[in-house]
Amino acid sequence: MIMNKQTIRDIDWAGKKALVRVDFNVPLADGRITDDTRIQAALPTISYLLDQGAAVILMSHLGRPKGGPDPKYSMQVTAEHLRNLIDAPVQFVDATVGEKAEQAAASLKAGQVLVLENTRFDQREEKNDPAMAAELAKLGDVFVNDAFGSAHRAHASTAGVAEHLPAVAGFLMEKELEYLGGALETPETPFVAIMGGAKVSDKIAVIETLLTKVDTILIGGGMANTFLVAEGYAMGKSLV
Repeated sequence: MIMNKQTIRDIDWAGKKALVRVDFNVPLADGRITDDTRIQAALPTISYLLDQGAAVILMSHLGRPKGGPDPKYSMQVTAEHLRNLIDAPVQFVDATVGEKAEQAAASLKAGQVLVLENTRFDQREEKNDPAMAAELAKLGDVFVNDAFGSAHRAHASTAGVAEHLPAVAGFLMEKELEYLGGALETPETPFVAIMGGAKVSDKIAVIETLLTKVDTILIGGGMANTFLVAEGYAMGKSLV
């Protein structure tokens, strides 16, 4: 099976700080969350860690801030929303790394949650900068990757930090990998893959791999526009 990674079940969490990469990249309108599906999907992992005696530090990106911090993409809105979903203290710190983040993480107690500021406010994130990854690793004892939706990106908070801490999968990551493993290893035919999203560039490697395994790939979302342009269709102002 594709799922041969250790999970959060394999760790004794008592007294440990779990540095968890979640996917809280939720849609916003006028500063309000319009769909919290991604936050809800992370709750089983967060709740398990808290029940096992861990202090939980959450990191995620939100939106596409350009060139640095942008208040409209602050993770504070997700922290406030999370307070309504779990029965545990939820704190927010307006820093991702550095002294302020380290102090907030150090003072976090078992059974408490800390939400870090948007990882993309630091321009080193998308470059998978080793220094940023090392700074993130200072915040926790074990790295938990529960952001399947961002797993294809080699960023400091997804790939880089795993080089500095013991790394395990959260429940959402485990579930998605098991689904993917079953589909790739024992597929029913005809085997059809459906892909969507906004950026083809993020998914070229995935598409190339799937082409060797599936009978048909259906492309939707903004990605489809790129293929239509390549076929000579005019897309107007649509995302390409």
